[in-house]
Amino acid sequence: MELWPWLTAALLGLLLLLRLHRAANFYAKLALYCALCLAVSALASLVCLLRHGGRTVENMSIISWFVRTFKYAYGLRFEVRGRPKLDVDQPCVIISNHQSILDMMGLMEVLPRRCVQVAKRELLFLGPVGLVMYLGGVFFISRQQSSTAISVMADLSERMVRENLKVWIYPEGTRNTNGDLLPFKKGAFHLAIQAQVPIIPVVYSSFASFYNIDTKLFTSGIIRVEVLDAVPTHGLTVADVPRLMDTCHQAMRSTFLRMSKPAPENGVAEGPAAQ
Repeated sequence: MELWPWLTAALLGLLLLLRLHRAANFYAKLALYCALCLAVSALASLVCLLRHGGRTVENMSIISWFVRTFKYAYGLRFEVRGRPKLDVDQPCVIISNHQSILDMMGLMEVLPRRCVQVAKRELLFLGPVGLVMYLGGVFFISRQQSSTAISVMADLSERMVRENLKVWIYPEGTRNTNGDLLPFKKGAFHLAIQAQVPIIPVVYSSFASFYNIDTKLFTSGIIRVEVLDAVPTHGLTVADVPRLMDTCHQAMRSTFLRMSKPAPENGVAEGPAAQ
């Protein structure tokens, strides 16, 4: 019995289902994203080991190249303003808002040289994903063991100055899809003050127009990214942490709300052209 007509019909039926049924399309794209993460992490880990032989921040450029290809599979486009502000040749703490698992694409799109991330320790055990993060020099902290987290951050403070590292942190501490910014946690600001390095805020516009886990929406779209001016910490002490947090939160929140407004119906872009 000839199977090809049945296979063709089944494939066409599946494609039609994905096109017509929003939830099916959402979960299919999400599953593909997870599969891409696993496959690309395994391949990138191999390249990192062959190129540099082990754990080093230099592997981040390799990882970034692989992850930046994801946007083509999903029809996503990034419009970035202020990118040169990230290319300073000095250690700094970079903070950004945290919305979904897609944030990894946004991070890698603008990741500067010699930049590492701080991530929860649980990610270390996600097979090839944990391996490639380890090889890229990611610092893992345990949310359940505050004393260990403090020790890791203290070590990181010394290393970022000694090795001229930039450190990327999500100060909200968790993913947030409520259309606003959550209150910031203190870790990134303690780190910047302890190391006496500037903080560079990076803001991503809302994903809600193309990615929404509640309504099962996952389509193509535009992600606007804006790098804000560096906030100096020279001369600040632990007593200045609340004021520093508030300054950064206000600047990022106002930028996020402005950037996340729907585009004008006539299609005219707001502001100057993206870099």
